[in-house]
Amino acid sequence: MTVIDIPGSKSVTARALFLAAAAQGTTTLLRPLVSDDTEGFAEGLGSLGYVVRRESDAWHIEGRPAGPGADTADVYCRDGATTARFLPTLVAAGHGTYRFDASPQMRRRPLGPLSTALRTLGVDLRHGGKDGHHPLDVHAHGVKGGALTLDAGQSSQYLTALLMLGPLTAEGLDVTVTDLVSEPYVEITLAMMRSFGAEVTQEGRTYRVAPTGYRARTYGIEPDASTASYFFAAAALEPGRSVTVPGLGTGALQGDLGFVDVLRRMGADVEITDAGTTVRSTGTLRGLTVNMRDISDTMPTLAAIAPFADGPVRIEDVANTRVKECDRLDACAENLRRLGITVETGPDWIEIHPGTPTGPAEIATHGDHRIVMSFAVTALRTAGITFDDPGCVKKTFPDFHRVFDAFVHTP
Repeated sequence: MTVIDIPGSKSVTARALFLAAAAQGTTTLLRPLVSDDTEGFAEGLGSLGYVVRRESDAWHIEGRPAGPGADTADVYCRDGATTARFLPTLVAAGHGTYRFDASPQMRRRPLGPLSTALRTLGVDLRHGGKDGHHPLDVHAHGVKGGALTLDAGQSSQYLTALLMLGPLTAEGLDVTVTDLVSEPYVEITLAMMRSFGAEVTQEGRTYRVAPTGYRARTYGIEPDASTASYFFAAAALEPGRSVTVPGLGTGALQGDLGFVDVLRRMGADVEITDAGTTVRSTGTLRGLTVNMRDISDTMPTLAAIAPFADGPVRIEDVANTRVKECDRLDACAENLRRLGITVETGPDWIEIHPGTPTGPAEIATHGDHRIVMSFAVTALRTAGITFDDPGCVKKTFPDFHRVFDAFVHTP
């Protein structure tokens, strides 16, 4: 059995940085993810006047409940969706003028429902180019609060950003959601907010957040479940192989750990304990139809091993994957077809037929870290796979290629 230490969760690290910056006192984050996305978030906080001290295994953030220390700032969000969506929301509770921009990839990704919601709350937010996209300016003067309706059908990050803003408002916030994707990510948000002292209740589709502010604390970051999916998938694919990821078990916050339930349905042996999760190959992968709306970041992982199943693999209700770092549905289909696999797609689904992928082939990554890491699993059983941009894994796991290669070559 191979034991793999997976880096900290990107989703948890980003939320923790927001909450720490907003809290009264100094927060210490233990084992935060160190990647392009999280470093960009921390750099953005620094530009805004927050003090962030980074050590090798701990980051210390001096909170500013009244808002950024800088009256004006330019923040570059890189490729990070959490940075690009969370930081403009954070500064709205302060006072000053702040400009945000992002990479061409991030500029293409939608922000409109969050922009509309913030404007409903009285935030002076102006887009510098295409409405609903970066760049944008926030002329902040605090947020009174109130009630609003939100469509979070494209991204749960819109709801997360608003919920985290709630305790910083003068009167609290009520958010009623008309549509919601990736709901487990909202559960992460609620659990973390409460651990920093917030009071949040939910009645049906309405979330009520009291104007409590936040309290600093020491907070440990759990391993990234989305990143772990590549190792779990590899273990399920390769006969005789098993992998254990410690620190990602029954108490995990992240819904993407649910990917191992998909592997179990396909025939893998899965054990989840308080200490961690183990996946073992049984030598069989069965075809299936699965709804991945709640764990859509692991859709490419499943697509990458789907050809090796004994029947078609159909993944449904994943329309939101078309507005990620790239159109992941089309990217997965394109690359599987390059490998000689029969694939069909629709607006929110992909169906992959059994077959033997054949190389050599260069995978078109579209600058998307998850395409690289997913098809690295396919490469275990397919000679000659290369990537046009292998380095884009720096977004969430800069050391992926070394760690995955060491895993592959461990008996």
